Amino acid sequence: MIDSVVRKYHNWKRFRATHDELSQLSNRELNDLGISRADIAFHARASMR
Repeated sequence: MIDSVVRKYHNWKRFRATHDELSQLSNRELNDLGISRADIAFHARASMR
């Protein structure tokens, strides 16, 4: 059970870090990566896998 809580916490931290980093990029930089601003949460969730 503790492992599950720790894993969820680490996943959440990875999501937040990825989301925050992508959110700081300009629209042009995101476009260069092939990511739209609306897709940031999707890509942040994908980083948790």
